[in-house]
Order: sequence, then C-alpha cells, then structure tokens
Amino acid sequence: MPKLKQLHAGHAPAVLAFELANRGYFAASVTDRGDDFFDEFTARYSALLAEQEAGICAFYVLVAEDGAVLGRFNLYDLENGTAELGYRVAQDVAGRGVATAIVRELCRLAVARHGLRTLRAGTSRENVASQRVLIKAGFVLIDPADLGDTSGPWYQRDLVLRR
Repeated sequence: MPKLKQLHAGHAPAVLAFELANRGYFAASVTDRGDDFFDEFTARYSALLAEQEAGICAFYVLVAEDGAVLGRFNLYDLENGTAELGYRVAQDVAGRGVATAIVRELCRLAVARHGLRTLRAGTSRENVASQRVLIKAGFVLIDPADLGDTSGPWYQRDLVLRR
C-alpha cells in the first residue's frame, strides 16, 4: 500500500524518475518545468530540502511499496497559519481517487504537524481534474488565480472549526 512520506534526501532518484516519466502528462495540464529543471535537479532538490528544514515549506511524496514515487504533495509558504498546496500524481494512478485521498490526508497533517489553519490552492482554468480533487477534499472556490502565464481559480479550505 502506498504511503505518504515527508520528503528526504534519499527520495531524490525516485522523484527525478517520477518527474521524467510523467513530464509529458504533466505538461498537458500545467506549464512544463523546462529542461533547466532537469539539468539543475540536484541543486533544486537540495534547495527544497533546505526550505523544508527552515520551516518555510513542507514537501511530501506518495511512495509505492517498490519505492517508486506516485505523487508529490507540497505545502508552500507556511506563514501565519496558512500555506499554499500544490500536488501532482503519476499518470498511472490518475483518476483513481488517489489525489483526493492524499490531499485529505495532507489537510490533517497540515494541522497536526505544521499548525496550519488554512490551505489555498490555485489551478489553471483547464485543469478540471485538479479542481474536482480540491472540491472533493473540502476546498471552496474563492478567487481567480494568477499562475504566471495562465490564470484560473483559487480554492481554499479552512482546516479547523471555528467556535
């Protein structure tokens, strides 16, 4: 059974393999990371780990029993009880409820491990599958998103009940 694990240095080869294997699939719904991402992977990966160590971000991978990465789930810009959520799952597991289940699990971890109260996530207008994941995981539409070279909706989920 796949497990959600916090990213560590030992995951690097599996993360790179995941990104390479799914590059074309991801590029169909989000902007391609470009060749520089892969050429500079080691330095970028080290920078991610440093950001995680500093408490700025929290990065997770969904790991199959054989050690392959099936998805990446990230909390960015942890500040004042809020963070932005980003995720991607392998083409092989897409459409099977994996992303929804793990986003829900990450919402619980966001409170328990990181003390977060609110998560926000932006999607491209065309990425209807990601929008469905967010809605099923309890996020609500709040604003249009500006995602660099594209725009789309922003979703938000309050993680703790207010009294």
